[in-house]
Amino acid sequence: MVARDIINEAYGTDSRQVLDVFLPAGRSTESTPILLYIHGGGWIDGSKEEFLQFKEAIRISFPDYAFVAINYRLFDFTTNANRFPTQENDVIKAINYIKNKTNEWDVSDQLILAGASAGGHLALLHGYKHQPIGNIKAVIAFFPPTDLPSLYSFNLLTQLGLKELLGGSPQDQPNAYLDSSPSSYIRSAVVPTIIFHGTSDTVVPVWQSDIFTEKLKEVSAKYEYKRIENQGHGFTDQTYSQAFKDAADFLQKNLK
Repeated sequence: MVARDIINEAYGTDSRQVLDVFLPAGRSTESTPILLYIHGGGWIDGSKEEFLQFKEAIRISFPDYAFVAINYRLFDFTTNANRFPTQENDVIKAINYIKNKTNEWDVSDQLILAGASAGGHLALLHGYKHQPIGNIKAVIAFFPPTDLPSLYSFNLLTQLGLKELLGGSPQDQPNAYLDSSPSSYIRSAVVPTIIFHGTSDTVVPVWQSDIFTEKLKEVSAKYEYKRIENQGHGFTDQTYSQAFKDAADFLQKNLK
């Protein structure tokens, strides 16, 4: 079976509800899991094309996988359209669409969720909160927001952004913040998770991942945490390449 790329396939009716699919040669429903990549951008920016900067590094580390990269509806500061959980719901919608296409694409229904920044948050949130939706096997997250109530007070930008995105402060909308935080759904049965976070990150502070992984440790979850010294919100190409190798090794050890 030859390799095949499917670009801008609609998984919903909104123009942002599209995805790209990269199917490898020789794939099968028995042996070709899917890595689903969710882009970052603070829930207000970014696109699925972010995946392209990692595509070759991911392909080298995950040679037997198919890849899907999705867009989702973005929050609009001007109109307040697409407040959370719009983005969370779009991930659900995309995964349900993928579930219905695996036979057509000749791939397995096993899903690895991956993402950076806001995409890492969405990957963790779905993998922990909505694990029964899709055959979710693991999560790979780069510098993800994990606990929105504590992130709110990090600086004025996070206060402004989260207040608009969630319709108020943590005091005004406590349930919205808790419902939208991966940390609210930590339990011993969470899927295997590997997290990478730079110690010099000034956008999402590294303590978001420090505290999150301590909670994973407390419940004896399967996880690995890589603190990347002296790197910020975004890594060098060499670091990303090594990170995907580390992620592939982690999955090989921890997936049943």
